[in-house]
Amino acid sequence: MLILNKTARVFFKPSKRKVDGFLRSFNFHPGILFLHKIVLGIETSCDDTAAAVVDETGNVLGEAIHSQTEVHLKTGGIIPPVAQQLHRENIQRIVQEALCASGISPSELSAIATTIKPGLALSLGVGLSFSLQLVDQLKKPFIPIHHMEAHALTIRLINKVEFPFLVLLISGGHCLLALVRGVSDFLLLGKSLDIAPGDMLDKVARRLSLIKHPECSTMSGGKAIEHLAKQGNRFHFDINPPMQRAKNCDFSFSGLQHVIDKIIMQKEKEEGIEKGQILSSAADIAAAVQHTTACHIAKRTHRAILFCKQRDLLSQSNAVLVVSGGVASNLYIRRALEIVTNATQCTLLCPPPRLCTDNGIMIAWNGIERLRAGLGILDNIEGIRYEPKCPLGVDISKEVAEAAIKVPRLKMKI
Repeated sequence: MLILNKTARVFFKPSKRKVDGFLRSFNFHPGILFLHKIVLGIETSCDDTAAAVVDETGNVLGEAIHSQTEVHLKTGGIIPPVAQQLHRENIQRIVQEALCASGISPSELSAIATTIKPGLALSLGVGLSFSLQLVDQLKKPFIPIHHMEAHALTIRLINKVEFPFLVLLISGGHCLLALVRGVSDFLLLGKSLDIAPGDMLDKVARRLSLIKHPECSTMSGGKAIEHLAKQGNRFHFDINPPMQRAKNCDFSFSGLQHVIDKIIMQKEKEEGIEKGQILSSAADIAAAVQHTTACHIAKRTHRAILFCKQRDLLSQSNAVLVVSGGVASNLYIRRALEIVTNATQCTLLCPPPRLCTDNGIMIAWNGIERLRAGLGILDNIEGIRYEPKCPLGVDISKEVAEAAIKVPRLKMKI
């Protein structure tokens, strides 16, 4: 945990003159409140600088985003100081573009919502510092946002999903299962014990040197794996899903990554090629790792559904599973989850791909949800902290493990 007023000088603090100049490009009157709720959302938790303006009916009035993907592809992963500098260079422009596209004057905003946890410390610091300058100048309420809460609630922007529902959040930085009972009321059923699935897929893609593959050179690691897997045969490699004996809802992906590393090393020896060259079996390896990942995620999710139904935490007849986060855009993994929801009489809902990855819309919408519920709306911003690591909700994963629910075997014909 880092206290903002001690760290803003180190990370990023736009000058008052700069912010004043930014605001003068709009016609506004500080402190004016409007009856119609409108929130500006700002997101800088990792490697995307994003902002959006959303109203209480779910209309996206304006949005803008600057992706750093191309830069980080060249460096082989996200380098926090590089991400920080790119946020610094783009945040004012992105917020201005979102506001201009919305046609909303800053004075018409009901509040400003910003991701403050969890994420990369250097990235969070940029978004929070800029936001607090705006809040101070505009005299508007500030709504601190938990990044994973925002992902979980995004579905309610586009679907009439009532509480409670089960959410699976899978991305490059996170993996968890939680029961959503309210806007800020979560029961954590399980999480990754090591790395996230997106991180693991990225590392496998780098180990396979897929950036050198003509069809994958502009894709992120996870997208490259999904693309190449379509051409491969998963049956060429027999890989067991992780944690098969653990009757809980936790995940693990680091062991799977090590297994794949060993397979790649063995195939490099067999094919007589050096590390960094493309294996002839790359597509088969991609297909195998994607299938194993999908089966692991599906089984833990299946157990979570059964646990919630046994404890009457979810409806027996019309339960909803929401899947969000960057990895949720993987259609193969979605189909594995469809097999689970069909077997358990649940409805599977996923936000569109552009709302699965990090974006300003989900932050603004989370702000709307909190504004309507009267939760976490701050008029005093002194001492606001950002938290690089922060759990979501109340952890009941031990209770899930103690239930030791045996999951029926499903045929994963995807």
